[in-house]
Parts: sequence; structure tokens; C-alpha cells
Amino acid sequence: MGPLRIDAHQHYWALARGDYGWLTPAMTPIHRDFAPADLDPLLREAGIAGTIAVQAAPTKAETRYLLDLAAGCRSILGVVGWSELEAPDAPARIRALAADPLLVGLRPMLHDIPDDDWLLRPALAPAVAEMQAQGLVFDALVRPRHLPRLIRFAEAHPGLPVVIDHLAKPEIAAGPAGPGRAAWARDMAALAAMPQVSCKLSGMATEAGPDWDAARLRPFADLALDLFGPERLLWGSDWPVLRLAGSYAQWWQATADLLAAQPPAARDAILGGNAARIYLGRRGRRPC
Repeated sequence: MGPLRIDAHQHYWALARGDYGWLTPAMTPIHRDFAPADLDPLLREAGIAGTIAVQAAPTKAETRYLLDLAAGCRSILGVVGWSELEAPDAPARIRALAADPLLVGLRPMLHDIPDDDWLLRPALAPAVAEMQAQGLVFDALVRPRHLPRLIRFAEAHPGLPVVIDHLAKPEIAAGPAGPGRAAWARDMAALAAMPQVSCKLSGMATEAGPDWDAARLRPFADLALDLFGPERLLWGSDWPVLRLAGSYAQWWQATADLLAAQPPAARDAILGGNAARIYLGRRGRRPC
């Protein structure tokens, strides 16, 4: 049996559910239903034991849908769901969701919230305290402009594990000398200095522009490796959103190229060990 491989970031959806406001017919490659039967063959081909399924709609109903899906699917090791963190009864809502051990984290869709300062609202404090009490991870779906707020949020909640999705979506298509890259790198360094903050090596292809390859991604992946080290970097596919930019096999091969210089122990940590520790250490399903 080889080293543990976990895809720490993927999605499932059923369009008829009707709460995916961002998923329009213009997104032809992904504007259809996606279920475990679509992904499982790709996981087997890559030798991946299981996944963390991540919310794609800001509704309790979608989180319940994912948890129900996970209950009948061994390849889903845990679910990062959604809850209204600012609601007056947010702690009770979180406790109710966390009664399902397959819930491993929560993710507000920060990059779709009009108020960039939302993350700093004092009303979030009870929900954050309950997340910590339940052993949940905070997934940060952010863009570079949100990072100064995320720094303040993480400083205020040092006991809350935070995982930055998709390297915070830097402008990879603009290249390593592109506008905003220096500010992104500075803010990511500040976050990496906090031991409870980790980062997903995911979502890069969709930020890289057409005809991307590993060389275009490397300056950003290398910086993430330098800042977070192999102990706090998690690999994810962002499938099926990935289909907007390439195939699962293409991203898996690009990852192999990006990590080729890392020793085996470091690759094993990034490709599965860290996800098992951060997401599944207290909750979730043991990989088969």
C-alpha cells in the first residue's frame, strides 16, 4: 500500500437544487450535475484514497446535501460546509451541523460578500468560538484584497485552524512580476507566520490563463512552499471547477512537476498527510 493521497478540495452539485447562484449556463464545461460516480474513476487513476468535499452554495440545505452524499460514499472523507456565522443563533446552528462527524469545517463565501470587512465584524465571535469547540476548520475563500482582513482575523483567533483556499487566487496569468504580486506575497508571508494557518495548493490552473503549464504556476507554488513549508500545504484539485482550465490528469501531472524537487516525505505530506491531520485529526472518516 502506497502513501496516503487525499484531494483536499473538490465539489459536487446538482443543478436542480437551485442554490448555485454563481454557476451560470455560460460555464459550459461545468454547467451540469457532478456526483461521486464522475470523480471516483479519476481518483482511482491517480491513486487517491478520498476527498474533502467543499460547499459551493451559501445554504444550509447544500451542506446537508453534501453530508447526506458523504454518508453513502466512502471516497468522501469529510465535508467543509456552510453556516450563517453572523446569525444570532449561529452557535446552535453550528452544533447541530457538527453532530454529523463528517462535517470537518465551514466556509463562508468571502469573495462573494460585498463588504470586504465582513470578516472583522464582532458578531462573528460566538460562531468562531463554537467552531473551535467543535474542532472545525475555517476555510478561507478569499482573493488577495481580503488578505489584510484575514491577517487580523487569524491574529484575533489563534486557536482556530485556518486553511487558505487556492493560494488566495493570485493573478497567476499576469506572471511573477504582475501588479499586486508583491502585496499578495507580503500578506501571505504574514499569514504563514501564524502556525494555525495553512494553504491549499489548488485552484491555480483557473487563475493561470489559457495554455497554462507547470512553469507558469511554479513561481507561485514555490513561494507557497517557501512560506508554509511542506507541513502546512495541502493539495486539492478544485474539481469540477478545474474543468474550466484543464483535466484532473493534467493538474495531477503539473503537481508532480511542481513537487519533483521535494523529498518523498514532503510530497507525502502535501498530497495527503496534511489533509488527514488538519481535517480528519478530530473528525471525518478514516481513509480506506
